[in-house]
Parts: sequence; C-alpha cells; structure tokens
Amino acid sequence: MIEVSRRNFLLGMGALGGAAVLGGCATSASSGAVQQTEGAVSIQSNLSAPAAKAAIEALAKGFSDSGAAKAAVNTVASETFRTQLPSYLTSATPPDTYTWYPGSILAGYARKGLLLDVGDVWQGMGDYSQSFRTLSGDGAGKLVFVPTTYYWWGFFYRKSNFARWGVTPPTTWSEFLALCETLRGKGIEPIGLGAGGGTQWTSSAWFDYLNIRINGAPFHRDLLAGRGRFDDPKVAKVLETWKTVLPHFDPRGTAIPFQDATTSLLQGRTGMMLIGTFFADAAPKEALEDIDFFQFPILDPAVPVAEEAPTDGFFASSRTPHLAATKEFLKYAATAPAQELYIRNSSGTILPAHPSAKDTGTPLVLKGRKMLQDAKELTQFFNRDSSDALQPTADTALIRFIQRPNEISSILTEWQAAAQKVWNS
Repeated sequence: MIEVSRRNFLLGMGALGGAAVLGGCATSASSGAVQQTEGAVSIQSNLSAPAAKAAIEALAKGFSDSGAAKAAVNTVASETFRTQLPSYLTSATPPDTYTWYPGSILAGYARKGLLLDVGDVWQGMGDYSQSFRTLSGDGAGKLVFVPTTYYWWGFFYRKSNFARWGVTPPTTWSEFLALCETLRGKGIEPIGLGAGGGTQWTSSAWFDYLNIRINGAPFHRDLLAGRGRFDDPKVAKVLETWKTVLPHFDPRGTAIPFQDATTSLLQGRTGMMLIGTFFADAAPKEALEDIDFFQFPILDPAVPVAEEAPTDGFFASSRTPHLAATKEFLKYAATAPAQELYIRNSSGTILPAHPSAKDTGTPLVLKGRKMLQDAKELTQFFNRDSSDALQPTADTALIRFIQRPNEISSILTEWQAAAQKVWNS
C-alpha cells in the first residue's frame, strides 16, 4: 500500500526513555475482538501472516524485556482490521496502539480527535527524513504516526523456473510482452494476479504502475487526490495499454486471493506476479532464496521513473489509558535495534525506516533497496495515496475492466462518478 519523495529515506536514532514498569505480558489472539491485557500496552495488529505475526510478537517481547513497560499483541486478519478500525478507535476501551500505514485515512481520524499526537516521540527519534515526517503528519501540523519499515513492489518469480524455461527478466514493455508469449508457448500462465477472495485491491498495483509509467507520478497523485478525473483520456490510455497484456493473465486471477496466487507462483503454475514483498511472509523459508524480482518495465523513457514503496508503522489512540507506556513503546519501535529485531523475525524482505538500522543484506533486499534509491519519485499505493474510501471504487472499476476490457469508456465514466461522491463526502 506510497507517497512523497523518499529519497532521503533515512532517519535518526530513537531514544528509549524511562517509564513506570507495568504488569502484563506479550500475548496474541486471532479473533476480531479487542482484547486487553491489564496494565499492558495493547497492540492491535493486522499482521496475521506467520512471519509477520512472529515479527510483531518479537517486537512486543523485546519491548517488554526492556523493562520500560509491557506489551500485548492482539492479531486479526488484515481485512477484518481494515473494516473494524473505525470501531476500534471509537470504542469505549480502544486499543492503545495499532499497526497500520500513514496517509489520508490517518489525517481523517486525527481531525476527529481520535489519534494521539506523537510530536514529543518524534523529538527523540533523531534524524528521520523530512519525507517521513511529512508522511507521518495529519496535514494540520501534528505528527500522528511513527514509521518503522517500508518495502517495494515488483514482478517476483522463481529463479529456478526462469532458468528451467530458458527465459530472462525484461526491461522494456516489448520485452515483457515477448516474455509472456514465450511462457504461454510453454504452457505456463505468464502472470498471476490474486485479485479475488477479499484481495481485489491487488489489481490497483497494475493501475498505479501503468499510470506512473505512462503519465508520471505527479499526474497519478493529482488523480488520486481528486485534482484529476478518471474519465481523462490519459487514464483511458492506461487501461488500453493494460488491455494488451490481459490475455496473459491467469484466468483465475479475479477468483483467488493473492495468497493462493502466491502458491501458484511458487509451484510454477504461473510465471511471475506483480506484488509487494509482503507476499514472502506466507512463503516457505526454503523458497525465499529462489525468489527474485524485476522492475516494472519502462514504457516511456521520457517519464521519470517512480516506484511504489509503501511505509508501515504505528499510530496510537488519543484515549489510551497507558499514555506514558504507549509513548515508550513508540519510541522503542523507532529505534534501530527494535527495527532490526523485527526484521530478523520476519521474512526479511522489508527495509528498516531508521537510517542506521541494518536490513538482512540478502541479494534480494539489496536489489530492492537500490531500485528505490534510484527512483526519481516514490508513491505509496492506491488507497494510501488516496483513501480507504476511494479504494472500493478502484476495486469495482478494475475488476470489471479485467473481466470486460472492451467497456473502458463506460467503466471510467462510472468510476469518475463513484470517485466524485467520495471526494464530495
């Protein structure tokens, strides 16, 4: 799911201050109910994939072991978290802090007075870049988010499969189409999607990338912010270009979630998949060394190269009963050691937000970091650059397009009308 230019994606050392030791322990639960552990900082988490869940629990334990306070994790499925977030924040006993992402949705909650001002936490975080600071604000001068990790999107594939099929990664759109033809000729579905089963939003990655490759990141941001129109001929060009590659998509693409599409990729039933590195959280560890990716192909060399680089981290409830301990947890999460601990216990395919924190240093991670560093601009993801309210309009329009690609004009007309209602609300 990112945004501003993150070239200086580097930050400074966070400080861990003292706080009263509180009772409690690091725990987790799988239900959607908000579960509180008495005296502990409650972390409401959407990180339900095995590796991600292990990472957030390790972070909570690291904080608890530090002696500053205790933390308890309540894990729910990401889509449940997304729909229940307003209820969490407005409940009589809201969780203290939450795993999520920055952007317009946080600004909306901040305007309602639901989010904790963490400006004093930022004062001890050191040299975090201005781009991270801007991303973490509410648009009205307050900081309401603490970034901890970010990641990249790309076309992921198994190196052993590409070698077995005798193909190599493309760099241009024409080479990409040729690769698809070659794979299809070998009986392989070239492109996995996984835009069904509650993960329709993955189709937005295709829209994002084609738009930033054809029309550029500034046009893309303006469009998603309501300063452009979806029925613009420039947007039609995006779908017309996408239409040329649709015959190479797995026909089950809009029927299965991205987790099942990942399985198809790993088992060699599909050749490649445009996805974020989070897909690796559910992949077997033994498969990770065989995973590689290539950059979304360049369509127009005159358009400055932009990449999707979503940021994740924490925000907190303004009504937390554990104010001091919650802020200590956020300070801890902002430190290099904490982010390194998190990454060690994850799939290892993410990048730390802290400038001094070390990533895993694997060839895959080094390649991903360099791609982001070389980009002229960075975006987040459709709903992060726009809003969670606008995302369903994209889901409806893009799934319809994939299924009925000859209806571009009416699709874009209806998308604009639906988007306008969101922007005017």
